[in-house]
Amino acid sequence: MAYRDEWCGDVREGSVGRKVQVAGWVQRRRDHGGLIFVDLRDRSGLVQLVFEAESKPSVHAQAQELRSEYVLSATGTVVARSPERVNPNLTTGMIEVVVDELEILAAASTPPFPPEDDVDVDENLRLKYRYIDLRRPRMFHNMFLRHQVVQAVRRYLGDKGFIDVETPILTKSTPEGARDFLVPSRLRPGEFYALPQSPQLFKQLLMIGGFERYYQIARAFRDEDLRADRQPEHTQIDIEMSFIEERDIQDVVEGMFAAAFQETLGVELSRPFPRMTYGDATAKYGSDKPDLRFGMEIVDISDLASAMDFRVFAETVAAGGVVRGIKAEGGARFSRKDVDELSAEAAVYGAQGLLPVWIEEAGVRSPLQKFVTTAQMQTLIDRLTGRPGDLLLFVADQKTVAEPSLGALRLALAARLGIERRGWAFVWVVDFPMFEYDEREERLKAQHHPFTKPRLQDLGDLAEKPLQLGTYAYDLVLNGVELGSGSLRISDPQLQEAVFAALGLDEDDIKAKFGFLVEAMDYGIPPHGGIGLGLDRTVMLMAGESSIRDVIAFPKTQSGSCPLTDAPSQVSPEQLRELRIRTV
Repeated sequence: MAYRDEWCGDVREGSVGRKVQVAGWVQRRRDHGGLIFVDLRDRSGLVQLVFEAESKPSVHAQAQELRSEYVLSATGTVVARSPERVNPNLTTGMIEVVVDELEILAAASTPPFPPEDDVDVDENLRLKYRYIDLRRPRMFHNMFLRHQVVQAVRRYLGDKGFIDVETPILTKSTPEGARDFLVPSRLRPGEFYALPQSPQLFKQLLMIGGFERYYQIARAFRDEDLRADRQPEHTQIDIEMSFIEERDIQDVVEGMFAAAFQETLGVELSRPFPRMTYGDATAKYGSDKPDLRFGMEIVDISDLASAMDFRVFAETVAAGGVVRGIKAEGGARFSRKDVDELSAEAAVYGAQGLLPVWIEEAGVRSPLQKFVTTAQMQTLIDRLTGRPGDLLLFVADQKTVAEPSLGALRLALAARLGIERRGWAFVWVVDFPMFEYDEREERLKAQHHPFTKPRLQDLGDLAEKPLQLGTYAYDLVLNGVELGSGSLRISDPQLQEAVFAALGLDEDDIKAKFGFLVEAMDYGIPPHGGIGLGLDRTVMLMAGESSIRDVIAFPKTQSGSCPLTDAPSQVSPEQLRELRIRTV
């Protein structure tokens, strides 16, 4: 049998006088005695149904049974609403459907919360009853936007000659920066698959296999601590290209985002996206994912600080550290208590404290005044272009502490000052360091991954100045959120061996962890590169949400659990015996 011939949200004034059949869920019911009004909802919107006791007493009696979230199909005639019943807030507010046939398809228990956008509901409750939460218009909008973005990406990349290829979910454990999720093998007791943290090795193999242009809407799994923009399983737009330079893949990605924003939001992005080196990003914004929708750049005053008689400044610079400051325009109104609260935010990243300088109409006020001359103070103020009404804040520490501390402070100040952050500020952050030194393990680690192509003159640079080497690596950042990372890859087997050696990997390590890729490189590897872009984060920003959980149909909590299914959960002793696993 037929359930509908019209979507609820599509019934408009042009349908007046026509008979329609609609189906959906009861949003609300209002009983006015001889008249019962029902707002019927499907994914397209709401339409008001009218049940008249006088003209259709049996249907009116049926309507008295309806409750919130009942599922029904109704047939009736579209009529124009009387002026006093017009609802200008609804696209269907000018009409209503006078029902002459009603079929109740499913009764419903009272939901734990109404599926409406303006209702404040605890997130754990929303996730436990996610199927109710998904009925909210906002959630459908987010999921439909995600669908549209994926469709736009597929169309664009398909038109550019990319081939959609699936890569394995059950694969080998390889070191990629986070812990692997492991899956025991029943057929090979004591051995494990790993869920992929990314398709990295396989997409490089596809380039060796001659595919030249690959993409995938790929699932990726990382066993790491969670936050608002992280999930144990996430989706990325994975891209790899052969015979390209850095700019080639960036052009493709920019065009892809331009197409997706135009098709889904009607927004025309300005291209090319700006580029900024990793060093400039961390020095000026305290982060390798800077939010460029506002200024408030960090300023280095180490040269001035070293000439001052303030011991904290001078000793920090002498020990190889830096002194950097930031200007809060209009921040002179902040109290000492406000500065203490800002200090606590910077302390999360290791800063020992903030040194404030209030620039007021009556003059300068600061603990620093006791240690510097009037001329030195004025030079410092001029360096930060301070004006009456501003607050200057300084951090003296090693660069690795000062940069992230001031980066966090910059964002906290923007929030406190009410600085408007609108629009779409894309930026490529480029030239990342090749290596970082792990103090705990006392060895070099690849900042991205060991297949990233380093910027070097010859192989001797790897041994002589590894921590000074940059890379052909690039991150795409939008509004202070890293959307994805990519790089040109190493296509010279000799260079790849030298990078492994710099990382302290011997032949056995290389064979055990990357043997299949290293062997494949001996059979003709083209120059290639790629990028993995977070679909969840992209849609989150486009939808105006603050958490990726609001753009994923069935996400996990911050503890990695699923309130809906109670995953993860224990399994039976029989299953463990089959896998030859003993728990402790």
